[in-house]
Amino acid sequence: MHIQVRHATNPTDFKRYDTHRIREEFLMEKLFVPDQFHFVYSHYDRMIVGGIKPVGQLHKLPVYEELRADYFLERRELGILNVGGDGFVMVGEELFTLQKRDCLYVGKGHKMVSFKSLDPEFPAKFILISTPAHRLVPTALMKAADAMPVDMGSPEKANTRTIYKYIHAGGLESCQLVMGMTAMKYSSVWNTMPPHVHDRRSEIYVYFDMEEDQRIFHFMGAPEETRHLVVANEQAIISPPWSIHAGAGTTSYSFLWAMAGENYSFTDMDMLTMSEIK
Repeated sequence: MHIQVRHATNPTDFKRYDTHRIREEFLMEKLFVPDQFHFVYSHYDRMIVGGIKPVGQLHKLPVYEELRADYFLERRELGILNVGGDGFVMVGEELFTLQKRDCLYVGKGHKMVSFKSLDPEFPAKFILISTPAHRLVPTALMKAADAMPVDMGSPEKANTRTIYKYIHAGGLESCQLVMGMTAMKYSSVWNTMPPHVHDRRSEIYVYFDMEEDQRIFHFMGAPEETRHLVVANEQAIISPPWSIHAGAGTTSYSFLWAMAGENYSFTDMDMLTMSEIK
């Protein structure tokens, strides 16, 4: 078995990319395929993004040749967010039940991690985010209601939203992974605008909770010379440290965000003003 590997991009070279090349380098179009793991390994902070939609039997987290490891979490940690029907995750002999928007953190060193849906007619959809880890951290579950939900934004700016923080210094402990979710309110479409960058960390977005015929216009690139991608439901974006990451949808939506890199601080952001965006 193989995992798709994507290398880091020089921001100067990025200016010459056409739409096809930008999608090829930064967009993951297939996250959930029934009974199959799909992963992308990014050289930005060695982050891995993937998904599993278990419909049939129990599915064990595989190991890939590219990891040069005996098992997936030999030197890695894992954040799991369920965005589908009820499901469960087996970590060794311990069983965790995840409803929609529940999050599970799995620390390094666990050889057996498996996934299953409680009802194949309404399968779970597990988003999987993995980063390198250098120490052992206990596995723990957080329900969505316990994820420090904070309402932000205003109707006038079309950006009312609720932010959920799962894995961070004040929530589920990890080695370096920081992970949460943003849910846009009805009739609000803008996220992270004005945007920011954080040259010390890479970020991954996974958009979900949209109808199949709706889209997100995701903005990326250097603040003074932006580009955009048109993103469908349940697709992922790799965001380099030098890039903004913001979006507007044709409908309300939700998205997972996950970060890794130089530090563990959720608030490490270099804020920008609208006048700086071109």
